[in-house]
Amino acid sequence: MSEDPEIEKIKQRKLEEMIRQQNQPQIKPGIIDLDGSNFDQIVSAENPTLVDFWAEWCGPCKMMHPVFESLSKKYPNIKFARVNVDLNQNLAMRFGVQSIPTFIMFKSGQIADKMMGAVGAPGIHMICKKYSQ
Repeated sequence: MSEDPEIEKIKQRKLEEMIRQQNQPQIKPGIIDLDGSNFDQIVSAENPTLVDFWAEWCGPCKMMHPVFESLSKKYPNIKFARVNVDLNQNLAMRFGVQSIPTFIMFKSGQIADKMMGAVGAPGIHMICKKYSQ
């Protein structure tokens, strides 16, 4: 039983397309994962950056992830980033993060605002609106 040559062409084209996509760098829109190697560079930009300090074991943090993700799409002029405090204790200590989730708004590398707790969509919306002008 021989394959249809047209189907073979389609399969070959699809395979080439998949290989091309796999070789392109993956740009994850939305939220940037921060650590000691990229933190200062990201938050020192003139545009505001809202950083979510969180941990894997933290229930309120996990509850805030979808809210944070969805609002990151509504405020394109604000960068959204997160820091896993278990993996980056030095950053949590540097900014006095003692409870999580903690959200810190940075502007030109300086702390502009800070909110603690599962503030929900209204809290994130409020801080973003304040700095999105």
